[in-house]
Amino acid sequence: MKDKELKELVDKDGNKLSPILGNEVKNYLIDIDGTITDDVPNEQPERMATCEPYLDALEILNKWYDEGHIITFFTSRTEEHRPVTEKWLAKHGFKHHGILFGKPRGGNYHWIDNHLVKATRFKGQFTDLISMNKKIEVFKDEA
Repeated sequence: MKDKELKELVDKDGNKLSPILGNEVKNYLIDIDGTITDDVPNEQPERMATCEPYLDALEILNKWYDEGHIITFFTSRTEEHRPVTEKWLAKHGFKHHGILFGKPRGGNYHWIDNHLVKATRFKGQFTDLISMNKKIEVFKDEA
């Protein structure tokens, strides 16, 4: 198992900063609908209990969990969908550390954070990740 302990950070004046994980641990935030199962909109919650998981997602995510990475689902489902979501994840054997509800709907996400963020767009199949060089948008350097 990888060390999931948060590393303490301080600034030049000795003030505490937000702690970080070591580089060997990834903190995965994974969508549910359209990513690990069929794309089920909040307006059809009855389908949330009966949809089937994508087996490659189940295999890879559980592998990452077993390797010591942190798996958190981040979904546009609302808190009222928590019971059906938790039951569905347990029924299908998805190992995870938490679920965050209320992700904004509509896609076209652009995440800005004071920590490094890596994003991978799901395009229909889970596999091990590979390294590639891609064009990204960043803040202009202050000069």
